[in-house]
Amino acid sequence: MTRKLFYQDSYIKEFTAIVLICHPTAEGFEVVLDQTAFFPEGGGQYGDTGSLVSGGKEYEVIGVQEREGIIYHCTNEPLLVDDTVTGMLNWDERFMKMQQHTGEHIVSGLVNQMFGYKNVGFHLGSEDSTMDFAKEMTKEQLRALEQKANEVIVANLEIYASYPSPAEAKTMNYRSKIEIDTDLRIVTIPECDVCACCAPHVKRTGEVGVLKIIQAIRYKGGMRLHMLCGFRALEDYRQKEESVKAISSLLSVPEENVTLGVENLKEEVASWKHALREAQMEILKFKVTNIPASQKIVYFCEEALEGDLPRHLVNLVLAQEGRELCAVFYAPEETGCRYILGSKVMDLRPLVKKLNQAFSGRGGGKAEMVQGFAQGKMDVVEAWLKEQAEEQGDG
Repeated sequence: MTRKLFYQDSYIKEFTAIVLICHPTAEGFEVVLDQTAFFPEGGGQYGDTGSLVSGGKEYEVIGVQEREGIIYHCTNEPLLVDDTVTGMLNWDERFMKMQQHTGEHIVSGLVNQMFGYKNVGFHLGSEDSTMDFAKEMTKEQLRALEQKANEVIVANLEIYASYPSPAEAKTMNYRSKIEIDTDLRIVTIPECDVCACCAPHVKRTGEVGVLKIIQAIRYKGGMRLHMLCGFRALEDYRQKEESVKAISSLLSVPEENVTLGVENLKEEVASWKHALREAQMEILKFKVTNIPASQKIVYFCEEALEGDLPRHLVNLVLAQEGRELCAVFYAPEETGCRYILGSKVMDLRPLVKKLNQAFSGRGGGKAEMVQGFAQGKMDVVEAWLKEQAEEQGDG
């Protein structure tokens, strides 16, 4: 079994070890050392990264796995068995993960204390950390939880790990998402959390820095929280600060009034959209009144129409006496266009079925009105439909 230095001291950044095994895999090579400070994937987080240095050459460690007590370092190149290597962790990444994982213990412990809810899942991802709880929490509860979590951080409490015997473990009250029979490791944050955990943590809660719950969503009958700690939270604040400053500048309003500025802009856009729709309606009415009275089948190619305007145009045409079919092609894309067909004298379902077959389209509807999407240029689809409609009319 590999000697796990990260349990002796989670702050070891560099160490020496002897290569015991190196064998190829489908992705590269797996290297086994007699001891390591690289934490393997597990406990809800991905493995450490860094490098192994041997003979002046640096071998990148791109992942770390553990199987039956043996830790495998994934590299792109092989190392020589019996060589002495220097292991160097990507410390910024490791410390970031320690901040997040300790933050998770603080939150999960407090949720259990304050509301009696169990943590049923944890994932430390490349962007944020997520925690799943068995029940939902209100906005007020989440605010109180976040406040209390940061008070625990400010208190700078010492965090320690212990290894109770099976007999001792039976007398302890601790959190655990799985049954553990052997090698039980308990991470304790005084007056906050006692939890079975295999991952490295910071030494004191103050090192978590700051904790921010950035999102809370309903998930599988409970709630999933998205959280950022430490430097991740700082970077998130910086990004949002830049966004607020940019919006403030674009709207010419003070930063504290950007919400009001956006609301005003939204109302203004809605007003202009309404005015535009009214103008488009008048244009459509004008176009319809200029269609020759003798024209029974009417076609339109309208690139700018959206929403319910294509349907409205069809209804305007069919409201006129003597119109048998109206086809509107609109919203062209690189691969095709949308269509809507209406008629008061023919069943359009057989026609739209042929159209979809001819142009690899999709769509359907009722006998008097169908709509969908066709793979083809608007003028090509229009020409095909004219031919088919004339044949159907002749039949």
